[in-house]
Amino acid sequence: MSDYTYQLMAIILYFICMVLIGLFGFSKTKNLGDYMLGGRQLGPVASAMSAGASDMSQWLLMGLPGALYVAGLVEIWMPIALAAGTWLNWKIVAPRLRTYTQVANNSITIPSFLDNRFKDNAKILRVVSGLIILLYFTFYVSSGMVAGGVFFESAFDYKYQTGLMIVGGVTILYTFIGGFLAVSYTDVVQGTMMFLALILVPIFGILATGGFGEMTASAMEFNPDAFSIVSGTTFLGVISLLAWGLGYFGQPHIIIRFMAIKSAKETKAARRIGFGWVTLSLGGAVLTGLVGSAYFQQNPEITLSNPEAVFLSLGQILFHPFIAGLMLAAVLAAIMSTVSSQLLVSSSALVEDIYKTVFKKEASDKFYVNMGRLAVLFISAIAIYFAWEQNDTILGLVKFAWAGFGASFGPVILMSLYWKKFTSSGALWAMIVGAITVFIWGNTPLKNYLYEIVPGFILALIVGCVVSKLTYKHNPEVEEEFDEAVRLAKFED
Repeated sequence: MSDYTYQLMAIILYFICMVLIGLFGFSKTKNLGDYMLGGRQLGPVASAMSAGASDMSQWLLMGLPGALYVAGLVEIWMPIALAAGTWLNWKIVAPRLRTYTQVANNSITIPSFLDNRFKDNAKILRVVSGLIILLYFTFYVSSGMVAGGVFFESAFDYKYQTGLMIVGGVTILYTFIGGFLAVSYTDVVQGTMMFLALILVPIFGILATGGFGEMTASAMEFNPDAFSIVSGTTFLGVISLLAWGLGYFGQPHIIIRFMAIKSAKETKAARRIGFGWVTLSLGGAVLTGLVGSAYFQQNPEITLSNPEAVFLSLGQILFHPFIAGLMLAAVLAAIMSTVSSQLLVSSSALVEDIYKTVFKKEASDKFYVNMGRLAVLFISAIAIYFAWEQNDTILGLVKFAWAGFGASFGPVILMSLYWKKFTSSGALWAMIVGAITVFIWGNTPLKNYLYEIVPGFILALIVGCVVSKLTYKHNPEVEEEFDEAVRLAKFED
């Protein structure tokens, strides 16, 4: 058999496994709570792996190694920030969000939690937060679709649009039928594949370049500043890379895993698993970029046309075609794990937080589950439309969406969990200011000097504090629930 056939067999096998898990999720889905949150029954391993796989999307195996390949270790500040952000998110957000969402009328989405947290009868906070989720997830899901197109274009010389439709089609299918459980359990498989691939590729790459010493020497021939952590950047550039860590507190597709874990007590084990997975995976991605620069420096007859395909190319060069196919499937795993999570959160925002709030229609659970599935199709179609013509890098699309969520939801989530006197008006205006600041800053030349999440996060935090100070009114029910959520989080910890 040809190399192409072996690799295609591995990828088809992977696709079949994903669809079978989707069917398993379908068999366990009885109501909207199951479809959107898995009945809050995830264990620490599934929660940690699912959060990690949903977080570390296609950029982990394509965007980040590509950036290291081009620029060297100056890009290390972002992985450092992401590892720290992961640990802090599990430490300070996960336990309280798990207990608070259950205390606050068993909220199953971030917008419904905010609505129930403040007892906001106008529901405007819920609708606005749902709209922000839909806006920024359009860019985020589009980045996954772009990555799918780039993947098949680089690995199999397919047309970009063909690859986009293949990846989009399979991901939409298992998300559509299986909901949250399908997404979470496929994340476990996908996270394991990503982890193993990011360990094996740099190890075999170092051996292929003659050992660690030869690898570093060749990498420095390719880029004399490959191992400098400051060359070519500025103070604001370092701040911008470190600011990626701020984004964790506001990513709906990640923090919803905190809501789905069985209990706040299990977040401690999940934190250790998640932090270990993220740290080793990021380290593997960093090494892959450096090993790639060394390998292609030593083998100038091999052309790497797209730096973001350095992991794909090394996998195909270094391994038996079937194993290389599994390495390629790991890239698909990274793409699909994030896209499926984002589709599900977007679907829940559209159905649970916008449709049900605006129309206030009483209907059966079956009706709303089917509405959720239709919402997955609707959002997918919009994302595919925006991704049809590739006009930005994968990392560029992810960067913009990450900042949007980090600035609009991050300060709001933190203040909601840790400040009893935080008000619905403070949350609303903080969210709006964060979202608008990122949108404006990210579409001007200012983004080249300072990452848009920094001004967005800071302004949202200030506005949330000031408006809450001006609008606070004592509400016994809200404050009792706050105290109860804090008590339960401490008790289970």
